[in-house]
Amino acid sequence: MKYPIITNFINGENITGGNNLLDVYNPQTGEIISKVPLSNSLSVDSAVAAAKEAFPGWSNLPIKERVQVFYKYKQLLERHKDELAALVSEENGKTISESEAEVLKSVEVTEFACSLPQLTFGEILEVSNGVECRSEFSPLGVVACITPFNFPNMVPNWTLPNALVMGNTMVLKPSEQVPLSAMRLAELLKEAGLPDGVFNIVHGAQEVVESICDHPDIQAVSFVGSTRVAKIVYKRSTANLKRALALGGAKNHLIVLPDANVEMTASNVAVSMSGCAGQRCMAASAMVAVGDVDHIIEKLCEEARNIIPGKNLGSVISAEAKLRIENYINEAEAQGAKILVDGRGAIVDGCEEGYYVGPTIIDNVTPDMKIAREEVFGPVISILRVSTLDEAIKIENSSNYGNAAAVFTQSGGLARYVAEHASAGMIGVNIGVPVPREPFAFGGWNESRFGTGDITGKSSIEFWTKQKKITTKWNPEAKSNWMS
Repeated sequence: MKYPIITNFINGENITGGNNLLDVYNPQTGEIISKVPLSNSLSVDSAVAAAKEAFPGWSNLPIKERVQVFYKYKQLLERHKDELAALVSEENGKTISESEAEVLKSVEVTEFACSLPQLTFGEILEVSNGVECRSEFSPLGVVACITPFNFPNMVPNWTLPNALVMGNTMVLKPSEQVPLSAMRLAELLKEAGLPDGVFNIVHGAQEVVESICDHPDIQAVSFVGSTRVAKIVYKRSTANLKRALALGGAKNHLIVLPDANVEMTASNVAVSMSGCAGQRCMAASAMVAVGDVDHIIEKLCEEARNIIPGKNLGSVISAEAKLRIENYINEAEAQGAKILVDGRGAIVDGCEEGYYVGPTIIDNVTPDMKIAREEVFGPVISILRVSTLDEAIKIENSSNYGNAAAVFTQSGGLARYVAEHASAGMIGVNIGVPVPREPFAFGGWNESRFGTGDITGKSSIEFWTKQKKITTKWNPEAKSNWMS
């Protein structure tokens, strides 16, 4: 193995998570690179106890002192960008350029966290003679985050900078498939001066997730992953009277109109469907072709054929994922869909045991097919053909999900019409991956999100804090009325 056995990170120390170990693979080669413990509830108890003990000291620091740690942390992320990107690529299978982009997004969200002293100073107003009311943001206490395999560096950083700057302490449960990046983040936070116990990591699977949802000393839980598990985490956490924000899967529709710019549309759709090997909740997985757009589809196929596994397309996460994705393609073909570009059976020279699926474009998909309704989570896009824009919007609205939708057109009026009628939290106009930049918040609608608020940006402030209202009167000589 290239790396030693992973440990938990509790109270600033590496603590064994037990002898029940799971292999960690490099999905590009199929090689085992480490082992990760499948910890139990006792490890969660230890991490929560450390976070609880650290909370008074950390939360009582002025926010402008807490944020100094994250100025240093941001610098460390930038300084170690190449190393961090290589680690993401190795454990997740992304290309290096995609991994670098992930780390740079972590830098951006950390930079936003450094601005929180300017955004969370509360309000004050003299409400009557000699009487003032003020509001303050107070931390919740111990919080927890459960993160997925597809962005091992970025998604933890969606939560930890904002939550910790606001004075909370944290337990992180990263995906057991990608534990290495989270451990490196813990080391950088410690180097940046974060006190021991403020940030803790417990590795594991279902038992750890359930323990987090049930633990009485955890005040809030954020989750990113599949919709099936998001529902479970949200219901279980809220049943235990915690705050919860659970982000689930997606089925993002790109509506393409005949007047769309051919080059821009084809390149955007190709990148959206294949970036990160399609393993992102903002990936395009359904293209709704309105009218005659065959000229755009031809160009899209041309772009897709230039996306080469092992060169500018990374691997999927596991052998099981590769099989599942190819089964979706097989089933669609058996049901009468036409494969325009076929990525099945992809093999990369020198990485024959890697888990690769090539870019795949499937035409003549109908709304009733499983591939049109379910999240494939691979570099696959289905083309559904309609005659009118309203038919396209009806298909988009019929999805249970609601993360993202996009329209490709040169008409501002039609673009606005789609933006107003699409049932999704993030809309793109001539942009295939409409991820908001800070301070705008990331978050979808419908079964792509359970809970109130968003996970990043300004919207996250209210999730990670509670408001305290203080009413004060000092001068007894002031005239009194019903408000005083």
